[in-house]
Amino acid sequence: MTSPIGAISSLTSIGGLDKVSSVAGLSGSTPATNANEAVNGPSESFTSMLSKGLESVQATQSKADNLAVQAAEGTLQDPAQYTMAATEAQLAQQLTLAVRNKAVEAFQEIMRMQA
Repeated sequence: MTSPIGAISSLTSIGGLDKVSSVAGLSGSTPATNANEAVNGPSESFTSMLSKGLESVQATQSKADNLAVQAAEGTLQDPAQYTMAATEAQLAQQLTLAVRNKAVEAFQEIMRMQA
């Protein structure tokens, strides 16, 4: 199972199919690696993974903002770069909001449970 935060951090570049496959959980990791992680647990804490994911979303949005300024000034050579960066930032933000909404729903469901 691919962690949502890992999926967010893999959205740093739209350029290659390797990023798409890692978002879908289809990266070329071996079963031995996955079995090792299942036995020993993840090597990073949830907090650090969440922090890295959010930093990645922020970096993606900053890149899109910088390219938007360059496009407005007329210094951007290829306007498609801005279009791709803006789309990437939008998708990263949508994924982040979806993960947040699911976490809030899970918390609310836990709070509804009777002890």
